[in-house]
Amino acid sequence: MAVRFQLLGPLSITDGTETVVLGPSKPTNLLAALLLRSNTIVSAGYLQQMIWGDDQPATAKAALQTCVLRLRRLFERQHVLDTPIEAAPGGYRITADERTLDLIEFRARVRHATALGDDPAAELAALRHALTLWQGALLANVRSPTMHRDEVPRLVEERLRTVERVCDLELALGDCGAALVELWSATRDHPSHGRFREQLIEALYRTGRQSEALSEYRQFKEYLRDELGVDPSPALQKLELAILRGEDLGGPAPASTPPALPAAPETAALPPAAPARPRQPVPPALPVPGAAADAPPAADSTAPGHWTPVPSFTGRATETAALVARLTGDHPGTELICGAPGIGKTALARHVADLVRDRFPGGCRLLDLADPATEPRADADPHTLLVLDDVTDPDRVRPLLSARRGAATLVTSRRHLAALVATHGGRVTRLDTFTPAEAHDLLRAALGPERVAAEPGAAAELALLCGRHPLALRIAAARLLTRPALRLADAVGWLTDDPLARLALPDDPRLSVPRVLDGALARLAPPLPEVFAALGRLGRERFHPADAAGAVAGPFDLTESETETALERLADAGLLEDGPPGPYRMHPLLRGYARTRDRQKV
Repeated sequence: MAVRFQLLGPLSITDGTETVVLGPSKPTNLLAALLLRSNTIVSAGYLQQMIWGDDQPATAKAALQTCVLRLRRLFERQHVLDTPIEAAPGGYRITADERTLDLIEFRARVRHATALGDDPAAELAALRHALTLWQGALLANVRSPTMHRDEVPRLVEERLRTVERVCDLELALGDCGAALVELWSATRDHPSHGRFREQLIEALYRTGRQSEALSEYRQFKEYLRDELGVDPSPALQKLELAILRGEDLGGPAPASTPPALPAAPETAALPPAAPARPRQPVPPALPVPGAAADAPPAADSTAPGHWTPVPSFTGRATETAALVARLTGDHPGTELICGAPGIGKTALARHVADLVRDRFPGGCRLLDLADPATEPRADADPHTLLVLDDVTDPDRVRPLLSARRGAATLVTSRRHLAALVATHGGRVTRLDTFTPAEAHDLLRAALGPERVAAEPGAAAELALLCGRHPLALRIAAARLLTRPALRLADAVGWLTDDPLARLALPDDPRLSVPRVLDGALARLAPPLPEVFAALGRLGRERFHPADAAGAVAGPFDLTESETETALERLADAGLLEDGPPGPYRMHPLLRGYARTRDRQKV
């Protein structure tokens, strides 16, 4: 059996029995660039841009030859014998077909489906079959900002055109329920995509949900005006009027003809390489294509112009839109992102910084203040966006924020830092766990929509087991992604026995829920860790200080007033939410962790 390359997800090689997901490396970048333009000579200049971006080594030509040699050795280890990397005048070429590259097979399946246009049901089945080839976050293991900027959006657009056609056909065949399943996610992943929103509104109306259809229209109209300064399309306005009048839309929705798809795989799969172009601004609130969520920060330079974006991101659309609007407005200032450990503060900060970085000529700089050795030196340049990550001691950043009054600064912290906001100003974005829709979207983005759609009940149960906590969801998804034969229901059964202990990946301590929470408690002075553990005895999500006093007063001899002080300090540390005058609230995952800690002390 021929070895097969998979581009429509993490870049991987399979021999039919075993799949190897390639680790991030320069040869991985090179392979992705060659496969994207398979069957054509790919210029050395284009390959160098895809591998190193704008920071090419002085000896880029020799370095490219070394990279090709490393990739050929990788092919030998993986027994890739039928797909050589050929040197050609001015560059290199790799040959592929439907059997050896999933992107070519996807395009062939779409062309076959289009040829069935006189049989909508058959075309729909063929397009669904084509979409099964997309598996997880697109090229998540390819660390090439240039490729994710210039090439990945083209692939995403191909998939979106196919999804759009699938929904057209489902509406045409009267299967509005099936269309809704896809459209809820599509409209949230791509909020400015007008056709998806039009399809969703039509599907809601056809299923008797007139008020929801009108609400969806008004939300989209507000989004377009606030974020893009435009009105809904004439087709959408006409649809709204029909819904307001309660008109019969005249039977099944007409199926539109999809835009032309790329040429046959035997010829050039993508347009010729274009010269490198400056990064274009990304519209506010649009998530990075191919999103998975809450990635821990990768090591990168903090020098201006050397910003490594979050490779993929899901959720937080409202928070992202608000932060982007304020940071790019007339009066930017300090923005504080706070919340529980692992809730996605750093990921959101880095994602927002990537979206707005073209507005800052001085570049983006990130300082990891969890490292005591990091020196937060003053930087008053208003043309630089500064990200102060994991601030634990406000005194370390007060001089820096004083020097940067009126300059855009993003601060992440598990603490509320209310005193810092009171003295230095700023606005606070408090992150909670994901909504059910966001948790569902994360699993779809990480595992692929087809895998999640095959087990919707298990996917919802998995999200609940993870408390819809971003870090826990990402860990569970990563485990499933590396075990493609494992069912979601199998993962649910395995996690149910001991979810906290099993929400961990052994090769990275940052991807372990117990270790992350242990680290958070280790930062607290006694008796706060013990008080937190005792709260697990309450067995409820919400409680008042008087409720907690009974659980903690005996062991620690605390009065009700002292208990409330301890609860306030736990809330400031991100381990509780809300509080007086309302009740305190503990996330389900943290509540389970507190019970575990309490049992360990018995």
